[in-house]
Amino acid sequence: MPDILPKNNNSNKKKPQIKFSLYWMYAFILLALFGMLYFDDNSVSDKVNYTDFQAYVTDSVVVRNHGITKITVDKKSNKAIAQLSDSLAHKVFKNNRIQDGADATIYTVIPGTDAFSRQIDEWKADGTYTGPVVYEEGSDFSSFLWTFGPILLLIGFWIFLMRRMTNRDGGAGGVFSVGKSKAQMFDKDGPVKVTFQDVAGLSEAKQEIEEIVEFLKNPQRYTNLGGKIPKGALLVGPPGTGKTLLAKAVAGEANVPFFSMSGSDFVEMFVGVGASRVRDLFQKAKEKAPCIVFIDEIDAVGRARGKNPNMGANDERENTLNQLLTEMDGFGTNSGVIILAATNRADILDKALLRAGRFDRQIYVELPELNDRVAIFKVHLKNIKIDESVDVDLLARQTPGFSGADIANVCNEAALIAARHNKDKVQRQDFIDAVDRIIGGLEKRSKITTREEKQAIACHEAGHATVSWNLQYANPLIKVTIVPRGKALGAAWYLPEERQITPAQALLDEMCATLGGRAAEELFLGRISTGAANDLERVTKQAYAMVVYYGMSQNLPNLSYYDSTGQAYGFTKPYSEDRARMIDEEVSRIVTEQYERAKSILRQYAEGHNKLAEVLYTREVIFTEDVEKIFGKRRWTSRTDEILAAQQAAEKASAASETKEDSSGNSGKSAVPGGIEIEATSVEITSPEAATESKRSTPPPSIPPVPGALKGKDDSGSTSEDPNSSESDSKTETDR
Repeated sequence: MPDILPKNNNSNKKKPQIKFSLYWMYAFILLALFGMLYFDDNSVSDKVNYTDFQAYVTDSVVVRNHGITKITVDKKSNKAIAQLSDSLAHKVFKNNRIQDGADATIYTVIPGTDAFSRQIDEWKADGTYTGPVVYEEGSDFSSFLWTFGPILLLIGFWIFLMRRMTNRDGGAGGVFSVGKSKAQMFDKDGPVKVTFQDVAGLSEAKQEIEEIVEFLKNPQRYTNLGGKIPKGALLVGPPGTGKTLLAKAVAGEANVPFFSMSGSDFVEMFVGVGASRVRDLFQKAKEKAPCIVFIDEIDAVGRARGKNPNMGANDERENTLNQLLTEMDGFGTNSGVIILAATNRADILDKALLRAGRFDRQIYVELPELNDRVAIFKVHLKNIKIDESVDVDLLARQTPGFSGADIANVCNEAALIAARHNKDKVQRQDFIDAVDRIIGGLEKRSKITTREEKQAIACHEAGHATVSWNLQYANPLIKVTIVPRGKALGAAWYLPEERQITPAQALLDEMCATLGGRAAEELFLGRISTGAANDLERVTKQAYAMVVYYGMSQNLPNLSYYDSTGQAYGFTKPYSEDRARMIDEEVSRIVTEQYERAKSILRQYAEGHNKLAEVLYTREVIFTEDVEKIFGKRRWTSRTDEILAAQQAAEKASAASETKEDSSGNSGKSAVPGGIEIEATSVEITSPEAATESKRSTPPPSIPPVPGALKGKDDSGSTSEDPNSSESDSKTETDR
């Protein structure tokens, strides 16, 4: 994680820092070794008195053999240094082993530079010494540097290492700072500029978050009434719904310090580091109070205790969680520190962490509804050049179950597709292609299929379309294609109904439509294939859920073995072997009945199915309009259309009521003093849902009746987690 941003009112730029690398140490060691090899040339030197120095120079043998090769005079220190030949060096340094070519010298203190210069002139005049003489200006600093330089360098390098390890120079941590918090701090002058206006939808969750920010800005408004600041709020929801975005909006809106870190930042391989980082985080938060602390993916450290797979070993996560529980419950009432956390696995969090006093609020951030998706699309389309053909409402209807991150991906993918085709603006077709690309995968027109395989795929997909078109609760059809896409050889796009509760008949209709492909293969081709593998998997899971989870069975009514706590039953089942046999029989019965029902519908509409399969084989792609030309208009209105129609009728009624009130107010009516006169007008709204209620009470005679075992169960509700939902991962149908 990046370093903590220092609070600086003048500039937000970070100061340049020198980052330490372990390779520096290796380079220093190599340099020291190289210096030792370079400067250590086995040279020897000896100090002699001035008389002996003169004797060496004037000795006849030395003169004859040129024993003195060079004389150097240091004017500042009054020294004379004579460089010896190899033969003379062995005589002078008898006890030392000298290698040939080594630098051997003798030096002495001279009475004066001028006197010694005259002496050298005399030696040269009588031929005693004829070698070179060098006069140098010596320096005390250079000798001091060569003497104490290596020691000072080692001391400096050691101090540098210790400062890096103790993190005193503002670096990015060290060995002794491993227990420090890695939280990133933002303030009002920080780089985060996200506000609540950038968060579309999520009106309820945004309202509660805004209230927390308002409490920090204006605490008197709440404390005057006796209210206390919430100690924590937990954001819970599926991935991609905007939990972290809400936290960023809080950081951008609140004029208080905002600490942000991930739950995994508390976990380290060292024992006690997690608890130490928790203590350091809350210490910094208390110093900056009032402030907000945000912990993303808190399930990394807040997992329920006692479920450790290490069989009772001392888990570092539990120690960290214990410290977190202590710090969260140890605040004073008016400390001004609020804890925000986000997770998509609230079911595995420890109960002590979720209790009031630690997380006073649990804010559920669900997948966006239709109106929320419209608002999210408008936010992401601000920076995209679109033309008039783009219908935001249509895009929102075609993306049910999409999160905010998915919608952002759709907009970006549409822009990339438009740029790929060298367009100036992003068009409606680009968005449709982007949705298809995300749901079904990339088209593979290069995949080779035989004529027989292509006919089988067309028959299979036409079977899905025919059965679903003639079922009341089946999802409305959008498009069918036999072009390979992703792992599928063919795909059918539907518009799922966004229901709050799902009746039993809707589940049966969906199963029947899913089995339409296999039924069409058996009826019209006389053979079945592996193309329905995913269909059979989905139908089997859905039938099993109806019997085991929803209690929609004739022989096993009103029983549910679904565990909403998320705790598995382990190696045992909550029912006996006889009950398991009954469940298998009920699942087989439901699947068989819906398969026969699908074949009955296909026999009734065999001519239309054959036409649809022929058009699909020829054109490879068909749309809703093509199905309408063959079977006619669908006899039932989709739930989405009903919701939109009811919403439009309510808006018209509200506008009409306001207009009537304004006109009556302008006609000269006087209101009662001190009160408000309200004139209520009854407006009757006839929604398409009410209009089609009579149709829904009994299925049309053209559709095979529902088995008697499942009649009268249309008022059952679905659980919070749908066990039937499964993604299409084989080569059949993409149901979105």
